[in-house]
Amino acid sequence: MDVKETLNVAGLLTNVYAQPDLRDKRSSEPIVVLFFLHGRGFSAETVDPTARAAFAWVAEKQASSKQSPRDFIVVTFDQRNHGKREVDGRGNLGWSSKAEEHNERHAVDMCGMLVGVVKDLSFLIDVLPAYIFPNDERTIGEWVLAGFSLGGHATWLGLRHEPRIRIGIPICGCPDYLALMEQRAERLGVPRAPPYFPASLRALVGAHDTVAAPASVFAGKRVLVLSGAEDKLVPWEASRAFVEALNVGRGGRKVVSVVPGVKHEFTDGMREEMFRFFWEEALVSGAAVQNSAL
Repeated sequence: MDVKETLNVAGLLTNVYAQPDLRDKRSSEPIVVLFFLHGRGFSAETVDPTARAAFAWVAEKQASSKQSPRDFIVVTFDQRNHGKREVDGRGNLGWSSKAEEHNERHAVDMCGMLVGVVKDLSFLIDVLPAYIFPNDERTIGEWVLAGFSLGGHATWLGLRHEPRIRIGIPICGCPDYLALMEQRAERLGVPRAPPYFPASLRALVGAHDTVAAPASVFAGKRVLVLSGAEDKLVPWEASRAFVEALNVGRGGRKVVSVVPGVKHEFTDGMREEMFRFFWEEALVSGAAVQNSAL
């Protein structure tokens, strides 16, 4: 039996990866869910190898460790206007000097997708347990969020807006949307004015962006920040000020890894760091599985 099952969750196709015998392992111990979000221009299918690799990594780690990890599943889905949800491919393009590759609404489109994916995450946290465990076989007690590029931006927003997400791993993502977009606009010669940056967009970002959140929102969060030192698309400089000042409190944990020589990419080394953090914070940590959503 495949570890992957695709569910129609009230109209949102959702991929659930789990060990085939998970439903047969009757236990009162809640399980862990890891959401992994893909990048702009890609789809849930492109992160399939990472979702599957998580189980192999944990099995290998368990074999060499005296610790017994909690059961977990990995969940992926197409972000808005991506994969099977694509409505207009141009909406996924950025700014460009080439007319056929230029999307005037780049900043607006991407902001809208990010606001939307956080709503999708909250929706799935609300309803997914009833789809996965219709006979109350298990409960879900920990929701972990990770993502690359667009998925990394969304991970920051998920940590900011969804209190049930305690552990987050943004990979090549930026918590400061306007800083990122304005740097990109300056590099490409795009005016930082309407229609590229309408006042309504700035108001939307001000209401939702991670950097606008009260500091208390991140108290107790466990965050692994992974970025490439040579990333030109999402430069570390756009994130540095916020990340360095981020205070997760005595009960939280912040780990920052800016990898030398790495561009805008999700390397094998980054994946290793992600899995290790997931293991430490969600699967074997005594503080995990404390906020059941059921």
